[in-house]
Amino acid sequence: MEVLGLFALFAALLILRQSVILILLAATAYVHLVWGDGLVVYLIEDIWTAMDNSVLLAIPMFIIAGALMSRGSIAERLIEIVRAATEWMPGGLGFATILSCALFSAISGSSPATLLAVGAVMYPALKEAGYTRKFALGSVTSAGTLGIIIPPSIPLIIYGIITETSIVDLFLAGIIPGILLTVALGIYSLVSNRHVPRTRFSLSRLMAALRNGIWSLMLPVILLGGIYSGYFSPTEAAAVSVGYAMLVELLVHRELGPRDFFAVGLQTAQMLGTLFPIVAVALSIKTILAIEGIPQDFAQWLQGAVSSKIAFLLAVNAALIVIGCLIDVVSAILLLGPILFAAAQSFGINPVHFGIIMVINLEIGLLTPPVGLNVLVAMTAFRERFWDICHAVLPFIAIMFAVLMLVTFAPQLSLYFVSP
Repeated sequence: MEVLGLFALFAALLILRQSVILILLAATAYVHLVWGDGLVVYLIEDIWTAMDNSVLLAIPMFIIAGALMSRGSIAERLIEIVRAATEWMPGGLGFATILSCALFSAISGSSPATLLAVGAVMYPALKEAGYTRKFALGSVTSAGTLGIIIPPSIPLIIYGIITETSIVDLFLAGIIPGILLTVALGIYSLVSNRHVPRTRFSLSRLMAALRNGIWSLMLPVILLGGIYSGYFSPTEAAAVSVGYAMLVELLVHRELGPRDFFAVGLQTAQMLGTLFPIVAVALSIKTILAIEGIPQDFAQWLQGAVSSKIAFLLAVNAALIVIGCLIDVVSAILLLGPILFAAAQSFGINPVHFGIIMVINLEIGLLTPPVGLNVLVAMTAFRERFWDICHAVLPFIAIMFAVLMLVTFAPQLSLYFVSP
């Protein structure tokens, strides 16, 4: 009953639209009072211990790298390479939008950063080329979510920290699902826009784009190659991405100045000032939950209430889709990760596979009202109405849901590159 009381507290505060930090603090107080001895000093000790983790350094560095590339010309040069290679195809500019988001995701790790960097270039280009406003809005907003599944991914790092799962394995597991989502969205673009006028292929344009963008194109190669070869840890890879972006923008492209670095630092500090207190309290509550065996108690109760692994996966998918409509990705992982993780293990679900399922579900939540972070970002960036964007992303949500079901019930798609 105590565990159900904890879930009831979560639900009540979510319905009342309270802030995530307040929900976590209330849940922490509940756990300390019901299972612990109520001493606040233990909460402070847990927060200190939880934040003493070098992996957390990867988060601010990936945020800084994404901001540097968005303010500089790395993103624009990557987009130009993709456009030159695909714009001649039927619906090719739409496909270029999807592929550009996938490429930028591989170096930024953030959905809002991907949406803003690619959307600023591709949204007006799509409308100018004759694509419908609905498709332009839907494609840029939806493909921007690829930033949280294609590695390196900040939500996958958070999941790895909160559940003590290998982040390198999670990155490897995100490769095939990320490719599937990119291909599925790209095919939809090609088919639905096959009658839109297109340009002729120009080898000289492609070669010029490659010459101008070769330094940009090398970043995902260096970054992902270093991680998957074992040469970089995720934290080291984040540091490399910051250093590389700074050197390229300062010495090669020469697009950034001192004021830009100040703006990047301020933007990063604002984001971390919101994120890290939530992470600290969430890791603290995770510690006391583990000590008291609460996730295991919930897993045992769930095994009696749910008849099979398939029923559990369907229930989790349905719950996460709803939760993704109400709170952002990182908050959902921090709130529910430890408890759902233990339940998934009790049904024999691989923790890496479950992490991918969880993140794709919450990726769809970036597009669904009332919270829908990517919808809100697109509404501000493109000055379009909220409900127009929600309507535009519907076919893309359907495609992403189909991929989610495929990944959920075909775990080998996530685990193919992961060592047994």
